[in-house]
Amino acid sequence: QEQLVESGGGLVQVGGSLRLSCASSGRTFSSYHMGWFRQAPGKEREFVAVVSWSGEYKYYADSVKGRFTISRDNAKNTVYLQMNSLKPEDTAVYYCAADSSVVLSTTPNQYGYWGQGTQVTVSS
Repeated sequence: QEQLVESGGGLVQVGGSLRLSCASSGRTFSSYHMGWFRQAPGKEREFVAVVSWSGEYKYYADSVKGRFTISRDNAKNTVYLQMNSLKPEDTAVYYCAADSSVVLSTTPNQYGYWGQGTQVTVSS
């Protein structure tokens, strides 16, 4: 069982930065791929970024490439999402998710564990 708790969300101005954290209470954190997803009002949940078990492999949605960076610290059971050059379109509830599958996935339904979400609002 992996219980995930996101933090670090808030209100930021256009062009600003924010760092999200996701802490896991599980004991097998290093066995999971960790992903970040987001969902804006009236829209489907969409993929943002994912990092593999070891942190070697990272993939990003085209909309955030060059602006967001995903990382993890297995010793701390924590995954991070550094968000720079924020845009109003980045406004959404951001969710941390864990997947124990072999292959990295960008599809929400492939992830078995989810956090409660943290709100990110980018003002213009």
